[in-house]
Amino acid sequence: MTRFYLPIVIGALLLAFWFSSDVQEIAAGVAIFLFGMLMLEDGFKLFSGGALERLLERATSSTPRAISFGIISTTLLQSSSLVSVITISFLSAGLIPLIGGVGIIFGANIGTTTGAWLVAGLGLKINIAAYAMPMIALSIILVFQKSKRLRGIGYALAGLGFLFLGIHHMKEGFDAFRDEIDLTHFALTGLLGLFVYSLIGTTATVILQSSHATMVLILTALAAGQVSYENALASAIGANIGTTITAIISAFGANFQGKRLALAHLIFNMATAIVALVLIAPLRDSVDWISDAVGIAPGDYAMKLAVFHTIFNVLGVALMLPFLTRLIAFLERRITEPVPDVSRPRYLNEAIDEFPQTLEIALRKEVLHLYENATELILHGLNLHCEQVFSTNDVAALVRKSRRPVELDIGEGYERHVKTLYAAIVEFTTRAGDKRLDPEIADRVYAMRDVAADIVQAVKSVKHLRKNILRYTVRPQGVVTELYDGLRTEIAQIVIEVRKLGMFAPEDRSALWLDQERARIEEDARSTSKRVDTLIRNGELSAVAATSFMNDSGYAYGAMRDLIKVARRYYIERDSAMAELESLLSLDEEELDEAMAEPRNKRGYHVSEKTVTRPS
Repeated sequence: MTRFYLPIVIGALLLAFWFSSDVQEIAAGVAIFLFGMLMLEDGFKLFSGGALERLLERATSSTPRAISFGIISTTLLQSSSLVSVITISFLSAGLIPLIGGVGIIFGANIGTTTGAWLVAGLGLKINIAAYAMPMIALSIILVFQKSKRLRGIGYALAGLGFLFLGIHHMKEGFDAFRDEIDLTHFALTGLLGLFVYSLIGTTATVILQSSHATMVLILTALAAGQVSYENALASAIGANIGTTITAIISAFGANFQGKRLALAHLIFNMATAIVALVLIAPLRDSVDWISDAVGIAPGDYAMKLAVFHTIFNVLGVALMLPFLTRLIAFLERRITEPVPDVSRPRYLNEAIDEFPQTLEIALRKEVLHLYENATELILHGLNLHCEQVFSTNDVAALVRKSRRPVELDIGEGYERHVKTLYAAIVEFTTRAGDKRLDPEIADRVYAMRDVAADIVQAVKSVKHLRKNILRYTVRPQGVVTELYDGLRTEIAQIVIEVRKLGMFAPEDRSALWLDQERARIEEDARSTSKRVDTLIRNGELSAVAATSFMNDSGYAYGAMRDLIKVARRYYIERDSAMAELESLLSLDEEELDEAMAEPRNKRGYHVSEKTVTRPS
């Protein structure tokens, strides 16, 4: 589609520039205004340090709070499109509920009316270009500072300056246009006028990707007398319809929740527009009544348009709120949640790419998804069932009873449920690395990629174990079975403990168990050769079985090390006071031997030269 419409738009602009220099000024004003909006958005992202995202996550506990957040954030950013895109991003990452996202969209529609008030009440009545120039000049000094916050303030200040400058040029262009041609000759009345100018407002917003820019364009044209009041009202209604295009485009890269929100945005704005068109006459009378009450001059049509824009957006929210629950139910029926496919990424999609907060959180969730797939494959590879392992109080007894082989092609399971997810994580982190992320966020993103690599390595180790697990544990074969059961028990117990660690609140998680477990693993790994030698000398273990076990114990201890490393890097919060204390107590390599002074480990297993048994 871009191949056709882009050349047509560029050609039409060049042709208009050829015939009129005033069109150049109006077009330049729109371009400067949009550039200012982009700078304002970039500045807020830098300055906020994720504050908007954190507020968004907390602001959806109730519908009134969500609506209030939508109003305030859109008022500050002067962009309902940006708020919509951020909301879709958070919804796709699973951080906010659908009803909260819809509430924010409702509020954003009301918040976008503040821009019309600002332009009509201030921008058209004073020379705002005189304020724009100093703001732009001061912003350049801040933009080149090293501090991220100062640079953010600089971008935001420049954005405001360019917004003001763009409004000034649009106003000047329409004022000059009035001397050459009177566009009011093309005014249309009645239903035809409502339809045509609503369509013009919609089209302008789709092209400009900003209802705010369209409203400024309408207001400046109205103030210059280049469009009639009635047609301006219709164009404002059309702008509300057109603003949904940004959310719809963003939803293409989102998951089912993001698509639901985009559909809700379209339904809400279309319903609001239809109500406004049907009730255009009483709404216009209401505008006149309110204008008289607050002292707006009868001929100040720009201010009246701002009043109208506010009335029909508030009316739309008031009409839709009683049907909010039904709207959510309709969205859930219309766009159903797909059956979960554990082999595909759940949280990594294009909708979350633009915002560091959602990018990082979605990546953490996807790594956890990979870990869940991996632990299921690991336990099945050991001939253990997840639900039984996680519900038992005696892992060793469960392992001894688990002789029936689990139907599993571990190679295929690895390819479908682990490798594909890991590839998606690597691709996502590479894409994230191409963005200008804060160094701290970038470090955490790459750390999550490394965690995913450790998870994959643990699965690969169990893949190597699988053959001899089937060979030696399906039926009792004496001490070799007990040895392999010991490995199965230890791996399963670590999986259980890591799961418990994830259930604690971040501030309650402790790294001390991880250090103790690491020490035990290293001690067992070092004593394995001695144990096997003793068993061979006593005639309890054949050389063939001993060789297999020595190789497999290396894989098993490698898997245990990787799981411990995963737990530490994923769950332990290093910025908490408890973590700092634990880092002082954390064992270094030289202290591992001392940690094993007590031969009985914390879970009650004796580690002997002969076998691994549960004490009576």
